[in-house]
Amino acid sequence: MRPVWRRFNHLPRSHHIRAQPACYWLHKRVGIQRRCSSTTEPAAKSTEGEPQKDQDGREKGQSRSSNPNGPIYQQMLEAAATAFASIVVVGSGFALGGYMYHRFYKWLVIHKMEKAFTPGDPVLELAALGKKLPDTISNLQNIATDETHWVVRDEQAKIDAIVNGTERGRYHLLIGEKGTGKSSMLLDAMHKIDGEGVSMFEAHADLEIFRVRLGKALNFEFHEDYIGSYFSERGPRESSALLDIERAFNKLEKVAINRRKKVGRPLIVIVNCIHLLRDDEDGRDLLELLQQRAEQWAASNLITVIFNSDDYWVYERLKQLATRMEVTSITDLPKAQAIAALSKYRQRYFQEPPDSKVLAEVYDKVGGRLTFLNRVAKSKNMIEMCDKIIDTEKRWFLNQCWVLGMEMDDDVMDQQKYASAAMVMAQALVQAEQHDEHDDYDPDDGSHNIPQIPLHKARQIMTRADFIRQYDHINLFTITSTAYVRADSVPMQRAFREVCGEEGFDEHLEATLQRISEIESLGRTREIVSKDLVLGGRYKFLHKDGERRGEKITEVTIENANPKTFVAEADEED
Repeated sequence: MRPVWRRFNHLPRSHHIRAQPACYWLHKRVGIQRRCSSTTEPAAKSTEGEPQKDQDGREKGQSRSSNPNGPIYQQMLEAAATAFASIVVVGSGFALGGYMYHRFYKWLVIHKMEKAFTPGDPVLELAALGKKLPDTISNLQNIATDETHWVVRDEQAKIDAIVNGTERGRYHLLIGEKGTGKSSMLLDAMHKIDGEGVSMFEAHADLEIFRVRLGKALNFEFHEDYIGSYFSERGPRESSALLDIERAFNKLEKVAINRRKKVGRPLIVIVNCIHLLRDDEDGRDLLELLQQRAEQWAASNLITVIFNSDDYWVYERLKQLATRMEVTSITDLPKAQAIAALSKYRQRYFQEPPDSKVLAEVYDKVGGRLTFLNRVAKSKNMIEMCDKIIDTEKRWFLNQCWVLGMEMDDDVMDQQKYASAAMVMAQALVQAEQHDEHDDYDPDDGSHNIPQIPLHKARQIMTRADFIRQYDHINLFTITSTAYVRADSVPMQRAFREVCGEEGFDEHLEATLQRISEIESLGRTREIVSKDLVLGGRYKFLHKDGERRGEKITEVTIENANPKTFVAEADEED
C-alpha cells in the first residue's frame, strides 16, 4: 500500500508534520500500522544537531512506554493532588459561603426583632382605627379623632409606670371581670410612649395560633425563611409549637440584653386574654413556660411580662410557682367617679344637663362597669338601656342554668347537676344580700357592695368543687383575687334577685334537687330478686369477719321446713 504522505513531498516540513496525524489515523483503522511504519521514508532530513522525532513526537530510539513526565505512579499522584486541591477549593468556598450566610441570617433575625420594639405598634394602629369609626348616633359623628378617654382610672398611673419601664423587677398579673377596662389602660399606657419598647399580642387556646401571634408581635418567623426550604431540606422549623416559642424567647433575650446596654430600660411584653388558654396539659405547659421566663427576666431586669386575665384559674395556677409576681385587681368604678364620667359625657356630646337622680339610678342599676356605662352613655334613654342590660344578663343566666323540676328525664341529669348548683349558689348570694348586716353600698366611696362568699364555702354550698371555674369562665359568677365568689356584675346580681324572687322558685329548685337525688339513688342501688321460698322456706344471712383484718363477709343460705315436699313441687314445676 502506497503511503499517503508521499503525495506531499514538495510541501514544506511544517505541512508534513500536520499530515502525519491523518496517516496515523488511517493506518490505525485498517490495522496495518506496523507495515506503514516499516515502509515509511523520512519526509525530510533533519537539520544538524536536531534530534529526529517519530510520528508521536518521540525521539527516535526512545521506547513507547517511556514518558518524559515521569513514571506512571508519579502521574497518578499528581492527578490525585490536583483533584484534592480542586475539592478543597470548592468545598472551602461553599463552607465559607454557608458560614457567612448563617452569620448574616442570625444577625438579620436579631435585627428584625429589634424593629418590633421601635416606636409604633400594630396594636396601637388598630386601636386608632377603631376610634375613628363613625358612631351609630348622629350627634356623635363629629367627634375629634384625637379624643382622649372619658374615664381615667386610679390604676392608670401604676400601669403607666409598668409600661414605660419605670417599675421593674417584677412581672404582673392584671385580673378582673370582663369589661372593667384592663386592656384600655394598657393601650393608653402604650400610646403615651408610642409603643417604644413594648409588644402586645392576644393569647389563644390553640398553641399553633399562639405561636403565630407571638411571632407576629416579635417580628420573628421561626426559621420559616431558612434557606434550606429552597432545596426542600428539613429545617429547624420541624418541631412543636412549644419548642418554637422557646426558640423565640431565646432570641428575645439577646435583643433585651442589647437594649439594656443602649437604653437601660427593660422590654415590655404584654400577653392579653391569657385566660383563653385551655386548662389542660398543653395549656398548663405553655403557662408554665411563660411563667418561668417571666420569673427569670424579672430577676435580671431584662423584660417585664404583663399577663391580662379575666378568670381566676390563671392566678391559681401561677401562684404555685410565683416568687416575683404582683397581682393588680381591676374592679368596677366607684360611684362618684362613674357618675362624674357619665355627667361629663352627656354634657359634651348630648348638650343636655344630666339629672343627678337619673345618674344615681343608672349607677344603681348597672354599677360602675365600664362596658355597661359606655353603652348607657351613648344611649338617648339611659334608664331604658339599663333595663335592657339587666334583661340580657338575666336571659343569659337562665339559658345556661335553668332547672327542669321533678319531671326531668334521667338523660339530662349531668346538665341539671351543673344548672342546679348554679341556682343554689345564686340563691345563697341573694340570701346573703338580705342579711341584716349587709350594706348595699360601701361607706367609704359609695360603690356597690355586692355580696360575696368565700370560695371554700361556695364549693360547700354547691357540693361540687369543679363547677365554679366554669361559671367564672362564662361570666355568671366571678372569683376575686382574694378567693371570694360573687355575681359577675351588678346587673347579674339583680338578675339573681329577680329569678330567686319569682313565686314558686324555691319549691321548683327543691323538686329538681330531689329528682337528681332519686336518679343518683337508682344508679347506686342494686336489686336482688329471690324466688322459690315456699312451704316455710327461709333465707339465713350470716355476717362474719373475713380472713384478712377488717374484711367482712356475708353468707346467704336457704332453709326448707319440708324438703321432700319442696323437691316434689320443684319437679312438678320442671
